[in-house]
Amino acid sequence: MRRIQKPELLAPAGNMEKLHMALLYGADAVYLGGKMFGLRAFASNFSLAEMDEAVAFAHSLHKKVYVTVNIFAHNEDINALPDYLRSLQAIGVDALLVSDFGVWSVAREIIPEMPLHVSTQANTTNWAAVKAWENLGASRVVLARELSFREMKEIGSKTEVELEAFVHGAMCISYSGRCWLSSYLTGRDGNRGACAQVCRWEFSLTEKNRPGEVYDVAGDDQGTYIMNSKDLCLLPYLPQLMEAGICSFKIEGRMKSAHYAASVVSVYRRAIDACWRDPQHFTVKQEWLDELEKVSHRPYTTGFALGKPDAAAQVYTTSSYLQTHEFVGLVRDWDNGRLTVEQRNHMKAGETLEVFCPDGSLRTLLLKEMRNQEGEPIVAAQHPQMVFTCQAAESIPESAILRRKIP
Repeated sequence: MRRIQKPELLAPAGNMEKLHMALLYGADAVYLGGKMFGLRAFASNFSLAEMDEAVAFAHSLHKKVYVTVNIFAHNEDINALPDYLRSLQAIGVDALLVSDFGVWSVAREIIPEMPLHVSTQANTTNWAAVKAWENLGASRVVLARELSFREMKEIGSKTEVELEAFVHGAMCISYSGRCWLSSYLTGRDGNRGACAQVCRWEFSLTEKNRPGEVYDVAGDDQGTYIMNSKDLCLLPYLPQLMEAGICSFKIEGRMKSAHYAASVVSVYRRAIDACWRDPQHFTVKQEWLDELEKVSHRPYTTGFALGKPDAAAQVYTTSSYLQTHEFVGLVRDWDNGRLTVEQRNHMKAGETLEVFCPDGSLRTLLLKEMRNQEGEPIVAAQHPQMVFTCQAAESIPESAILRRKIP
């Protein structure tokens, strides 16, 4: 009988800043990629030295770091793999995410004590497959996104291995991310980390014998985005996920901003804690939903969780993102009535900004008495990542986010 446990909140970390923000805003663990062997080649990713620093920081907070080694490997990839695996073990990462059986076999031989998690790229959709991975020594299986709560629960009832599932973020149009569109149309292999997101492009129809004539797929003068999925959001369904035996709730988004990492993690941290305290009376607070609207996202969907999605799960008119607020600054320090801020977007004296703190609380800040690093008065912070100070009577914590409402 599977024991229900408080689930881990697992967040993406595309670079060091995003890792810090995810952990400070409430994640229990992060997953990240190195410069090789991961499926997000266009994220900043981590050198081995940076990974060493990341692991040390996470472990100082008693939190974990998982590293993606989840490409579908070719021969030249396998040749370079053993030394890389040994380096990851020496750094002290907590687990590896693997999808390719060849990579799995090499990892088992080279670093036999390292916990291995089966990546969602392995498209594990049934209890027999989960049990097979369990028998091969998997510490955890990340379930395919194409599963309903009912299917997850059945898998949980027939297996013992840890189960992880995505709860929030972008959805891939192809089965568990196994897609060849990018490779075919651009030469960038999505299964080796270089996806061009062809599914988000606008498509029209042509007929072979009329090469100069282009027709919209749907009757709309803006064309149509026929493979453009909405973003996943399972915030209202945390009790069902816990009941299904999911032990790790995963947020997608290594390519997203530090603001996104902090905001989404903060919401799910508070929601998980509330649900664990009283799952029978769990309700989604409006402030959580408002927070999820503030970051860049597509309209939300429940994906496959409630059954097979219908046409409403797609966005047919645009691939643009929605958001109500923009990230303009990051708090670096507060001392004796002055706030030190690192600029992320243009700010000027006289503006009133929202302050989003690591504990999820909100405040307001009126920008006044702005000074540059030389102590000279300024009327605006215009230069990318410039550091300035401003007056702030009350203490504001380090790593708090400054943002403004988009008109």
